[in-house]
Amino acid sequence: MSSLEPLVCSLVPRARHDHALREELVQHCQEILNSNIGQNLQVDLGHLSDLVNRHLLQSSPNGASTLHFSNLLSRLLEQPVLSRKSASLQFLHALAVAPKTLSPSSTYLPSLAPPPSQSRATSNAQSPADSTLPLPKQPKGKSKAEVLREYRRRIGKPYLPEYLILRDTLYLLQGISGKFVHLSPSADEDGSSELVFTDHTTYEIPPSTKALVHRLAEVGHLYMRVNAFIQEREGRVGVGMIEQSLCHHLQTQLTEYYRLIAVLESQMAPYSGAGDPDDLDETSVWNEESGLTLKRLDVWIEDWRLRMRMMSVCVEGARGTHGGELVNLIHGYADNGDPFIRKFTDQLLEEVSKPFFTTLHKWLFSGELIDPFSEFFVAVNPELAHLQYGHVAAHDTVGQLAGDGGFGGPGAEEDATERELGGLKLWESKYQFQKDMLPAFVGEVFGRKIFSTGKSLNFIRYTCQDSDWVATREKLSNTGGTLQYSDIAGLERSIDTAYQIASQRLFEVLFEKYQLLDHLLALKHYLLLGYGDFVDQLMEALSPNLSRPANTLYRHNLTATLESAIRSSNAQNDPSDVLRRLDARMLEYSHGEMGWDVFTLEYKVDAPIDTVLDSDSMIKYLKLFNHLWKIKRIESTLSKGWMRIAGGSRTFLRVPELDYEWHQIRLVMTEMIHFIRQMEAYCQLEVIECSWKILLEFVQKKEGDLDALIEAHHVYLDRMVKKILLLSTKVGKEENLLNQVRDTFTIILQFREATDDFYNYCLSESARRDSEKDALRGVFTQIDNAVDRRYSPEAVQDILSRVRHYGTAFTERVQAIVQALQSHADLDCRFLGIRLSFSDFYKTRRGERS
Repeated sequence: MSSLEPLVCSLVPRARHDHALREELVQHCQEILNSNIGQNLQVDLGHLSDLVNRHLLQSSPNGASTLHFSNLLSRLLEQPVLSRKSASLQFLHALAVAPKTLSPSSTYLPSLAPPPSQSRATSNAQSPADSTLPLPKQPKGKSKAEVLREYRRRIGKPYLPEYLILRDTLYLLQGISGKFVHLSPSADEDGSSELVFTDHTTYEIPPSTKALVHRLAEVGHLYMRVNAFIQEREGRVGVGMIEQSLCHHLQTQLTEYYRLIAVLESQMAPYSGAGDPDDLDETSVWNEESGLTLKRLDVWIEDWRLRMRMMSVCVEGARGTHGGELVNLIHGYADNGDPFIRKFTDQLLEEVSKPFFTTLHKWLFSGELIDPFSEFFVAVNPELAHLQYGHVAAHDTVGQLAGDGGFGGPGAEEDATERELGGLKLWESKYQFQKDMLPAFVGEVFGRKIFSTGKSLNFIRYTCQDSDWVATREKLSNTGGTLQYSDIAGLERSIDTAYQIASQRLFEVLFEKYQLLDHLLALKHYLLLGYGDFVDQLMEALSPNLSRPANTLYRHNLTATLESAIRSSNAQNDPSDVLRRLDARMLEYSHGEMGWDVFTLEYKVDAPIDTVLDSDSMIKYLKLFNHLWKIKRIESTLSKGWMRIAGGSRTFLRVPELDYEWHQIRLVMTEMIHFIRQMEAYCQLEVIECSWKILLEFVQKKEGDLDALIEAHHVYLDRMVKKILLLSTKVGKEENLLNQVRDTFTIILQFREATDDFYNYCLSESARRDSEKDALRGVFTQIDNAVDRRYSPEAVQDILSRVRHYGTAFTERVQAIVQALQSHADLDCRFLGIRLSFSDFYKTRRGERS
């Protein structure tokens, strides 16, 4: 009993306060539980099956029902989930054979069936084909709804007729308040409405009806939200094309919704009686069997409830999104297991994405960005929108050398703005990739290809002045097809094809029309000193001038010397377009600097090759030239010094007591020659040639796009800068090793200067001794007293002290360089340390000193 009372109170709220009613209901439930249903649960399953079959044969003599029961029973026996199969089967059989109606034991439970004494009759509308089958008997007299209505009149306040609520509900579906149900503004700030039911003095609205009206009113609320969004966008200026497409599709959906409401209104069944509940009487009857009801309306509107929910979600998301971001938002709803939601989203995306695909077609196949409302994932920089790549004039690659004291010369500041906006800067900055505006169904990989394809076509058309542009565009159009959301696979194929055609054509224009590979070779031959005979001729011709102070040099003299070196070397066979770009100039210098410190070669580039050979890259080339030029100068100086002292010490430098000093000088100079030649071989063979091989392989494949070519050139150049300048990745030690190497160069030049002084002293001393010998023989020769005073015996110790000091300093500095190279992060640099300290020479010397 204790378990039945809470159940009765929860199902019959009136029984909570009426003790007599509660006891009677509990007693009635107990009678049901104590009935014959559930008795004899241990009946044999086979016997029970026979009972069911006999019962089924009485209702269906053709045997179809018994056959269906046998199949179901065999499947039931195979299922392990249900443990009491016979009991369950007997329960179902008891329900089947039990009486159809039970007389309630309480006057509080009205019977919805006709009284037992009422006569029953079979229908006279039976067809001849069904004459052998027993028909279900229909009660005559009042319907269940009429009986329930009479009961409510007897016990108190009757319910409001459903057709009046139905009429108001149809108004609510259109966002209009009715007579008995109306919309009231909510207290929330989101502008929503509350559903309010009007109290009536005579009639009331049952809770179940209110719940159903609330359920139906949700559709009207969503309709109001969607319609408000459309009206708001129609009155706003500057609404994007994608948002306009969204509003158009939503309006089309609402038009279908209006048509459905009109059809439903026409389905409302006519009724007799007054139109106001105050005028209703016993004769007012509504034909609910044939007309529209709230439940039927709920079934009809179920599909639109889902549609309205989807449209409302899209509307709320569209308030804070724009363009491709909005398309991406809607596409996110397509990943749903519900077929209805997925189908609706696909249809919506098909319409909404049309402006996106129109813009995509122009950009992908023509290189033109037509996006007045900034909805595409490719955006143009407004500051550079008026410029085309070809409009940027050729610029001088004059700039500041990091760590080299700077260069630029007069007029460099005037060209600063022009240099900042070079071809590469315009290529990278004019068009921008906006990842947040990229639809998810495109993907970032294909989005990058689209971005690169459009830029490449724009570059070919406006910068390269490609005369074959029309043919290229025709080829793209023939392979493009129709771009639409429903054919994502075709879209991806079109993107790949357009990307390959545009990239291939761009490579052909750059390398065939503008001879980009010739310019890369020219930079390797001249600025990276790849032409050995040219470099030797140039250095030999410039040496007298560069040994003078920088302020005594003139650019026209340097240019004339450059032309002479070209004509007297193999460089004269290079194309004229390459040679006219080569120039000699001076870096910005300070007081006291020599010509060697400020001389540089320059290679001028213009559009469109300045997109690859940008100003930053040209500055790196000049940094490399500055370093390689110093190595070449040291190598040339040591070679000339070696030839001088190796031959002179055996012929006319006949000062026997200084033979040991000359021997030590030759040892140190040999050590210096080994160092500089290993440095030169490392730079030319290990770094430049290997890096060039990698770049050349990429160029010959002609794969990728212009960005890939720019990146490959940057990798090629950065690799050379890092390895040749021995740059370290450790913080604070980026150029420490480079400074040590350059200090070593300075020591070598100082050593060469000291050995020259020692050579001149020995030459003077040898001449003096020859003069004395001649005097003894009676032959007098005149000796320049100035030379004798400059290289007097008193100065020899100072000269030898300088020679020893520079030789020792060189050895110590090279030992430090070798030690630093052994722990360098780059493998090639570590190999350079091994080559410099062949057979651990400097390690042994360091051990001897310690």
